[in-house]
Amino acid sequence: MGANVDTRADLPPRKRLRTDDTTTAQKGIQEPRLFVPFRALGLITNSVPFVLQTRSHKGATDGPRVHLVTCLGKAWAMWEGGKMGLLFVGPDAPMPIASLAMDGNAVWASSGPYVIKYLRGKEVERYSNPFETNVTHILMFGKQLLALTDDGSRMLIWDTESGDLESTIQFEQGFTAIMIHHPATYLNKVLVASSQGSMQLWNIRTQTLIHTFPAASLLTSPSKITSTAITAIARSPAIDVVGIGFSSGEISVYDIRADERLMRMAMQGGGIRALSFRSDGQPILATASSTGHIALWDLNSGGRLLHLVRGAHDGAVTALEWVPGQPVLISSGEDNSVKQWLFDSPTDAPRLLKYRSGHHAPPHLIRYYGEDGKQILTASRDRSLRCTSVVRDSRSFELSQGSLAKKAANLSIPIASLKFPPVSALSYSTTRSKDWDDILTAHTDEAVARTWTMKDKRVGKHVFTVTGEKKKAAAIGSVKAVCVTACGNFGIAASSTGVINMYNMQSGILRRTFDIGPCPANVPSRFRPTANGKKKEERCITGLASDALDRVLVASTLDGTINFFDFHTAALEHTLVLPSAAVSITLQRDSGLLAVICDDLVVRIIDIETRRVVRELGGFRGRVLDLTFSPDSRWLITTSMDSIIRTFDIPTGRLIDLFRTSSVATSVTFSPTNDFLATSHVDSVGVYLWANRAQYSEVSFQSIVEEDVVDVSLPSMQGVAEDEALEALSVLTVQDQPTDVFVTPPQLDGDLVTFTLLPRARWQTLLNLEVIQQRNKPKEPPKQPEKAPFFLPTLPGVEPRFAIEQKKAEERKRKESKRLQRAAASTESVFFKKLSEAHASESSDYEDFFNYAKALSPAAMDLELRSLVTLEALQMFLAALTWRLRSHRDFEAVQTFMAVFLRMHGDVLASNAELQRDLETLAEAQRKESERLLELLASSLGTLNFVRDMI
Repeated sequence: MGANVDTRADLPPRKRLRTDDTTTAQKGIQEPRLFVPFRALGLITNSVPFVLQTRSHKGATDGPRVHLVTCLGKAWAMWEGGKMGLLFVGPDAPMPIASLAMDGNAVWASSGPYVIKYLRGKEVERYSNPFETNVTHILMFGKQLLALTDDGSRMLIWDTESGDLESTIQFEQGFTAIMIHHPATYLNKVLVASSQGSMQLWNIRTQTLIHTFPAASLLTSPSKITSTAITAIARSPAIDVVGIGFSSGEISVYDIRADERLMRMAMQGGGIRALSFRSDGQPILATASSTGHIALWDLNSGGRLLHLVRGAHDGAVTALEWVPGQPVLISSGEDNSVKQWLFDSPTDAPRLLKYRSGHHAPPHLIRYYGEDGKQILTASRDRSLRCTSVVRDSRSFELSQGSLAKKAANLSIPIASLKFPPVSALSYSTTRSKDWDDILTAHTDEAVARTWTMKDKRVGKHVFTVTGEKKKAAAIGSVKAVCVTACGNFGIAASSTGVINMYNMQSGILRRTFDIGPCPANVPSRFRPTANGKKKEERCITGLASDALDRVLVASTLDGTINFFDFHTAALEHTLVLPSAAVSITLQRDSGLLAVICDDLVVRIIDIETRRVVRELGGFRGRVLDLTFSPDSRWLITTSMDSIIRTFDIPTGRLIDLFRTSSVATSVTFSPTNDFLATSHVDSVGVYLWANRAQYSEVSFQSIVEEDVVDVSLPSMQGVAEDEALEALSVLTVQDQPTDVFVTPPQLDGDLVTFTLLPRARWQTLLNLEVIQQRNKPKEPPKQPEKAPFFLPTLPGVEPRFAIEQKKAEERKRKESKRLQRAAASTESVFFKKLSEAHASESSDYEDFFNYAKALSPAAMDLELRSLVTLEALQMFLAALTWRLRSHRDFEAVQTFMAVFLRMHGDVLASNAELQRDLETLAEAQRKESERLLELLASSLGTLNFVRDMI
């Protein structure tokens, strides 16, 4: 039949259980010091078609439950179809996922040469392609798993129960398989479609080719020059009938038993990407094209077009599925969205029921909104402004730009062409967000700035212009910078021609204009703008900022100047000239620090009170794209074209952390609650969160160099289950414990004398303990309180009296046996044990012993010293004092212990000649240390007097 069947009997079973290689690899990778990957936001789906599964439960009254599994790159997500809520996210696969399938509770995904099985979001099994080529398409076929290789030459068949590779079917030359489809009621038979436009029917049990459907019978007029690939196959409610979509836009409804085409339709403007038959009794076929349109065809009328939903998605539609038994159509597209369409009647046009979407172009500007750190404003090249929720994905939304869908339908143009240009600058203030518009944006190549309201989730009422002098020849520049004051009452917009206008956010009335003036004379000539003829020079404004009290307005220019205006009088008070052009500025209002991104790869920090440059941060190997302050103004986080995210310590001006990501981060923003750093990247539509380690553990902020950069992969979108929460927190702990430079070492210098740093009263109490005990001794012993019974009986009489029985309790004194007396005598205290161990080990500093002795209270230390009754114990304690004196540590503690010890045991020490040598050694060490201390004191006093006389 023109095909070769290879059962691969000599191959071993290709089943491989999940291993901990990824975990081991992650442990081996050096992690960043300050920020660790946490999770990704805003990812819904990509170009891989989703998988739909419906489940009916006995006694359920709300209909079947619908589950969707979408691809997120290397991971997958499961959504609940009722409210489009995220159930959980699978772990990252080794390579990007190419195909998905579901079988009961299991999710199957093809990733590179592997096919991985997941249960409850955890990998439980993994199959490997013996040919070591990537697997592109998979299909669950009962207890068997079918898969196609990326070159389209083979179909692999696994037994899911045993995990063995049963057989391999190799296709003939000129037939490149791209997808597998199982027709209803066909036992052990599947359809295999090719990129040449032909189709084959195979029996997978016998590995035989039953029939070939050539492209000539499937297409009306196949091209002889280029082949028309089959791009979609769908099963119809009618037996033996399938729908076939082609890359040319043609659709065929085909009877595979009779080998006959029943009807033909075509969509203009793109190839067919998906199709699906309605299953609730209505003969309707839904098809989707690569241009984002969805067409509905009436099959009873010979394939008549019922409706065409133009621009259903902003990109190619990747999948279409009807919910079984319901008039609901689910579609997904490359625009990172999944939508549900409801049909109120068989002939009515569908309406959008619910959807979940994100950016379909990488965001280039992100900013945390509010003070709770729960929302992030994101702007993208897809001309949208979205609010992304950090807490829950279902709370994310796009700020409305008006009824664009109706306008686009009337004009028959895409919705994206009616949207505002991409946002180039953004500013907000939440102070008056409940009263009027609170967000102000500037757009690319537009001469106006627009207001937005977060409360109503839409564009605001006002448009702020930046027109200058009202002359016919006056140039109108585009808005380059915007600023909303801290009070929320004023919005300021600046243009590329040097015009700065301030408007009222509530009424939209122009309140004040700030004149930037001519370029200062000390600006370098290479940055000075050129004047054309009689027109005055136009100075481009690159940044605006106002302080927390609305006293100063700061404006930066492209010619390298920082201009300070009086906010109330609009007078230019001061101009600071920088050695390079100022690209953008960011003000931390709480501290008054202004960070300026300069064109010479240096970030300069200016104090707006003194109006001077206080820090210059360099070391960048590419243009600085964005920066953000930490809420406490301690750190400055930057991103640059070299794909490195750096963290600087502002008080010291040192680099304390840096890590390299797989793609360039275009924008960064720090949470106002100091817990997360958010980044957006040039090749991803998501927003990525990095956890701040300093919030969970102690981090050493040592200065590092550029060579210490660490390569870190981007965070994944995997949801952490409750049983994995503790494991996730372990990632936030610091693996290494570097030396803290701010901790005082035990000994500063070998020639110095170190004290214990304990209170002086501790040693005074130990020295005078006998006097204190004698003074605090009670005059008479305490009396035992009179015991009364629980129920007090009363005596007869007029006056109430209690009958208290006086019981004479005789205490029996238990005599201790001789065995107990010997055991008590032989018991050693912890103090004596540590002294004996230190003496036996011949330690040079008795560190453990003296640490324990310093922790004892004065009364306990007095008792321990009195317990030293043997000559051996006295000799060991004398040796301990000698060695501690020679180590130059704990000087006042040793003096106290020596004084109390000699007072207690002086007569015993004097009467025993064997202790004389130890006493002489201790006296010599005491003399040397006393002389050393007096010499150090005299030197310090002399230096102090000299300095005092010099001043």
